[in-house]
Amino acid sequence: MKQSPRLQLRYEQQIRPALAKELGLNNVMAVPKVNKVVINTGIAEDQYQDKALESMRAQLGLITGQKPADAMAKKSIAEFKIRAGQVIGLKVTLRGKRMYQFLDKLVSVVLPQIKDFSGVNPNSFDGKGNYTLGFREQIVFPELTYDTIDKIRSLEITLVTSAKTDGEARQLLQALGVPFSKESHGQEK
Repeated sequence: MKQSPRLQLRYEQQIRPALAKELGLNNVMAVPKVNKVVINTGIAEDQYQDKALESMRAQLGLITGQKPADAMAKKSIAEFKIRAGQVIGLKVTLRGKRMYQFLDKLVSVVLPQIKDFSGVNPNSFDGKGNYTLGFREQIVFPELTYDTIDKIRSLEITLVTSAKTDGEARQLLQALGVPFSKESHGQEK
């Protein structure tokens, strides 16, 4: 039997009981948890669309260990030369062990190696307990080497939690090791 990822074990053995106590919850199933992590990127190149998609598909596969799905345009937009049904990006949804392995890598390897990093924005919650983190370049992930990248592209990572409020989600993510910056915390819901 394969062992669970270390962050998953830490959540189950240490973080969940501590959060239950902090939040005054008697039922461990009511304690907030990360349900899934969604990584997505848009592909804006017009003339090299197929080459850009294949390159980014390979890069996202290396980063996540999972094959990305195509994100299609829902409607046509003439100004941007987009037709309904056209592939405009890629997304990967991680759950279970892969999700915990990715989260562990994100908080212990990727974020600490970013130059001039002072924590993630504490105001990027959506009001429903989910957190979105943006990266300007995909090269911050250790699986990618600069030589293999055709173009720097941005990524967006959304942590979908079962928390009912942004405050609960913040406590969960802090306990998991997400380093929030010390700037104003905004209004928590």
